[in-house]
Amino acid sequence: MIENYPVWAQHFAKKYLGRTLNQFIIHGNVHDLVQVEREEGSTFHRLKTFMAEEFFGAREIVIFYDRASGIYFRDHKSQQDFNQALTGRDTIAGTEHAKKLPKDPVSAFNILEQYFRSRLDQKKSVALIIDFAETIVPANEAGSTGSEDRNSLVYLLKWAHDPLFLAADFTTVLLTENLSDLNRTMIQNPYSSEIRIPLPDEKSRLSYIQQECDSEVYSTISKVPIPVMAQMTAGLGYLKIKSILSNASQNNELITFESLTEIKKELIEAEAYGLLEFVQSEGNLDRVAGHTKVKTHLRQTIQALKMGRRDVIPMGYLVCGPVGTGKTYLVTQFSGEVGIPMVKLKNFRSQWQGVTEGNLEKILNLLKAMAPVAVMIDEADAYLGNRSSSGDSGVSSRVFSQIATFMSDTSNRGRIIWFLMTARPDLMPIDLKRQGRAEEHIALFPPDNETERIELFNAMKKKTGLELAEEYIPKSILKGELTLSGADMEAALTRAKFKTASEGLAKTTPDILDFVFADFLPPTYPEEVQLQTLAAVSECTSKSLLPERYRKLDRNKVLSQIQKLKETVR
Repeated sequence: MIENYPVWAQHFAKKYLGRTLNQFIIHGNVHDLVQVEREEGSTFHRLKTFMAEEFFGAREIVIFYDRASGIYFRDHKSQQDFNQALTGRDTIAGTEHAKKLPKDPVSAFNILEQYFRSRLDQKKSVALIIDFAETIVPANEAGSTGSEDRNSLVYLLKWAHDPLFLAADFTTVLLTENLSDLNRTMIQNPYSSEIRIPLPDEKSRLSYIQQECDSEVYSTISKVPIPVMAQMTAGLGYLKIKSILSNASQNNELITFESLTEIKKELIEAEAYGLLEFVQSEGNLDRVAGHTKVKTHLRQTIQALKMGRRDVIPMGYLVCGPVGTGKTYLVTQFSGEVGIPMVKLKNFRSQWQGVTEGNLEKILNLLKAMAPVAVMIDEADAYLGNRSSSGDSGVSSRVFSQIATFMSDTSNRGRIIWFLMTARPDLMPIDLKRQGRAEEHIALFPPDNETERIELFNAMKKKTGLELAEEYIPKSILKGELTLSGADMEAALTRAKFKTASEGLAKTTPDILDFVFADFLPPTYPEEVQLQTLAAVSECTSKSLLPERYRKLDRNKVLSQIQKLKETVR
């Protein structure tokens, strides 16, 4: 009964029963288990086992193929029938394939086609399951595709629309982890249909844990309650959960909240080929100096999340401001307070054809499975590219399109929160900054008054570990003689520590502090900083979040000034 199958398999069955298609591309979580509901409880099978024994259980002939193993069969009866047909063909053609089957796809597909035609003429039902399909018809540009890949593609396309194959009870299933790893002609073929297997949801994970371990056994290996275990393993497949449970059982390593968090982090980073990095923060927004109104605004988002009000949460934030104003630090501390994991996208681009898109597809599928999750992208103007990128066979524009489409999926509102950080928001394409993607634009600036300057001084003093001989605030900070960003303040206090050590002192004196701040000259790039500042002012989507001195600026004049600065800044 198809209602016992997971949703993706039910969708697959409905398409198959429609009898208009006979070729299906199954992608996503293809190397995991498949859950089947029974009256007596759930059972879990490997995908190929599920396909052969459950989904195509009524088929007379089920054949598997992959490059490494070649052609193999569901059961001995199918293999005997195939060998009998092959022996007859060898006798006619003078070949010896019955003794040793070829493994290369073109030769294998040639043999399979002759066999399929003979058995379909006899009204037999056949299913062919091709594993690691990306190695058979890989994503290549037409001009760089080898003859073997082209011939393999022709066989598959031909089977998809051949009248005999369409009229008969025949199905080809291609399995691949990333859809973008396949030849685009294969994906876009109107005679093929693609179906994605998602990572298991919380309910499915709970069912698996209960099936894998009874409550008595589980209590001896874990301090984490089973329902909480199901929640905390978001983003992991059944086999990954099995490895956690097996490791605890076999090595007597008790599962705790801390160990589970660390194990999950390692497994997901490995699953994403090291292209995702968890952002660790032991602090919260209290550690951020200044930016009082911005912190209040972000805390309202945190409160909405805790209340379950996903519908009011922005799809994403654009955090901009001059260099050194603490954009990354602010978002990192947000992750420490919000209570959901935050990940940082690492460089997923590759020099090899199709790998970049495949990497990104893997990352985006993981993010969807890990929800709720926050995603940090630093230097977003350079990292994400734009729709018109050229010079790389269209890879950058396809990557941009993938990310933009994913960011605008409203089903992810409150589940995936994007933080795009940049000092040059004017360089970012409008496509990513518009409403429905990075909706809220937050601007950060250096301290605006004495209170903020003192707060920044104290925060950086704690961060640098500076020990004072007595409580003291340098005169230049009180008077506002210098405009220092967080990075500038940290550099000055590090210099004070250096001078303290060079004079053989254990603690920094007021005289040293006054000398260092009087002597300190932050790197000056006035035009660049002014451009970054005005770009942040023009980008901010909330007047109340701007410092007082920027609120009454004429927007048209700001934009005009930005344009003039762009002509001088390169």
